[in-house]
Amino acid sequence: MSRPPAAADVVVVSNRLPVDHSDDPAEPWRRSPGGLVAALEPVMRSTEGAWVGWPGTADLEVAPFDFDGMRLVPVTLTAEEIELYYEGFSNDTIWPLYHDVISPPGYHREWWDAYVRVNRRFAEAAAAVAAEGATVWVHDYQLQLVPRMLRELRADLVIGYFHHIPFPAYGLYSQLPWRRQVLDGLLGADVIGFQRVADAGNFARAVRRQFSYETRAGAITVPTADGGRRIAIAKAYPISIDVSLYDELARRPDIQARAREIREGLGDRKILLGVDRLDYTKGIRHRLKAYGELLAEGRLNVEDVTLVQVASPSRERVGAYMQLRDEIEQAVGRINGETDTVDYSAVRYLHHSYPREEMVALYLAADVMLVTALRDGMNLVAKEYVASRVGVDGVLVLSEFAGAADELTQAIKVNPHDIDGLKDAILAAVELSPKDQTRRMRALRRRVREHDVADWSERFMLDLEYLRGQRA
Repeated sequence: MSRPPAAADVVVVSNRLPVDHSDDPAEPWRRSPGGLVAALEPVMRSTEGAWVGWPGTADLEVAPFDFDGMRLVPVTLTAEEIELYYEGFSNDTIWPLYHDVISPPGYHREWWDAYVRVNRRFAEAAAAVAAEGATVWVHDYQLQLVPRMLRELRADLVIGYFHHIPFPAYGLYSQLPWRRQVLDGLLGADVIGFQRVADAGNFARAVRRQFSYETRAGAITVPTADGGRRIAIAKAYPISIDVSLYDELARRPDIQARAREIREGLGDRKILLGVDRLDYTKGIRHRLKAYGELLAEGRLNVEDVTLVQVASPSRERVGAYMQLRDEIEQAVGRINGETDTVDYSAVRYLHHSYPREEMVALYLAADVMLVTALRDGMNLVAKEYVASRVGVDGVLVLSEFAGAADELTQAIKVNPHDIDGLKDAILAAVELSPKDQTRRMRALRRRVREHDVADWSERFMLDLEYLRGQRA
């Protein structure tokens, strides 16, 4: 396959480009929010590589363009492909299956056919823009077939894949009708990265069960088309954030003033904070139930404490998400109706997305951060909260089912399914002494500083370069 003159030595491939399309002719593209964009932006700036992805609008055909120091290569998706590949197979089959079947997945052949077709288009776009011997880094569950397709198109490439969500235990994974095809697609990569050691172990066990390949200490022996063998690395690389950015924002006088304004507007009470996409995996209903019961029992009262719940819109055309929004809004209305006074409200529910500066102000204002995910690959919000607590105070309540729990060991750990235990943890966080807050937060901040996004990407890239050397 021919390559363009300005081929890139590093190519990132993800479902979405790191920009959103705008109708403003003066500013047709705007940087998009999200954990993946925040995590990869420093990598892209340092390499001046290319980023392949969908621009976020159906049937939009755009030539490659430069944005903020990055070369962006748009992949066009039709409205039907968005419905079948993205809303269907990616988010109504893979997402619920990989999140412990909290919501039942659907298995439809037309969804799978669209997934294969779109994955091939992404692979072809990446192959076309990559320089000879380039490194291509594929991201997440929407593109699990791309590594194998890329290897078939360009044997010269070094291919990495990072899986941002959990990888399920074999008993759940085996339900997938196309389980062998997906595993084979992932095994096209030289390095297959996961958030947790347990996820990498689940993947290795699935490979053994389906293919009987040898797996040992994160190394998988994979047959090659010419009858030989190669080694693929499959292990954990916990993703992180740009810690210095959040630290700098949290020290800005205007953001600190905004945090004080938020506290004053809420009546200078203890502030509990939840920040999530509106998703059934995030445990928002469990959080509200526990908080509502604490108020009803008189263990907390609305004059002393409030919950601010930011729930950014997500997948609003998927039925399970529409139902979830209704349930959460009803729960908020019930709690407020039963406990509000003329002067104080129990829950401030915000169904919006906010810019990073406003989020840091919220992190600074909040006394307690509640992360109650039922299943989460990592949860970068927990790390953002810690990085923003420049006063070395505040309390993180963290689900043991979030990947961040493996690293942030000084958080107050909870099982969100245990409502009584969750209630006790919330009460303990509200009542934690300043001395204990400082002790815990100092350890948490040390951990996120030592293992930031640069450390994450460097460790992944070092393993890719190691395998490049093994080829020579």
